[in-house]
Amino acid sequence: MAKSTNAKKNQVFAVKDCAIITQTGGLDSAINLRELKERIILCPIQCLYFHFCETLIRPTFDNPEFRNDLALWASTHLRDGVLAEKLGIINPYGFADLEKLREKVIEIIEDRLSELQSLPSVPRGEGFILMRAATVVFDTGVKMTSPEDIRKYLPDMSNSSIYYHFLEARRRTPDRTDDFTFWLQFLKNKPQPLIDAFSQIDFSFLNLSELKQELIKTVDKYL
Repeated sequence: MAKSTNAKKNQVFAVKDCAIITQTGGLDSAINLRELKERIILCPIQCLYFHFCETLIRPTFDNPEFRNDLALWASTHLRDGVLAEKLGIINPYGFADLEKLREKVIEIIEDRLSELQSLPSVPRGEGFILMRAATVVFDTGVKMTSPEDIRKYLPDMSNSSIYYHFLEARRRTPDRTDDFTFWLQFLKNKPQPLIDAFSQIDFSFLNLSELKQELIKTVDKYL
């Protein structure tokens, strides 16, 4: 992991890769919107990260219209396009922490419940099951010591490595930024234009392949 101590002392960026191991959140499935609200209130906070952030790294999730599981379930199972749209535009990285994200999701569901004349339900087998995941991190053996190394190694990084260093990093770094930016700011001759450019990348609706190409384009421009 590209920890701050490593960046400060060695100025070496160790490229990592990762995989996730899924498990249930320990709650019964929700077959209607009221039950979904109750489950979200009680679920471990890691469940929200799984359903809003880790969809990108899951090969089974591939939906160009919705980027999180709740919006997709609202659309395909509840047949509630209004709710799906409201949940679908949530940017989970725009919240100070996941508890704030939980509050927003609950607020949207409560507002929608107040609008409904009846409470649609789905068959038990189609209920929403809250899940969570453990992240397994491993070393790729690649070490970077200069900004130019980002351009050298970036094209060969896996999508899961991009996810780990650019998105998952925002849970680990003190200023909630990506690992590349965090590492670059401690270099002796830090490339401030590149750091600023990374901060301007709008990754909210990019898949990992698109994000990788955006990173390559950004590095090409500023190096």
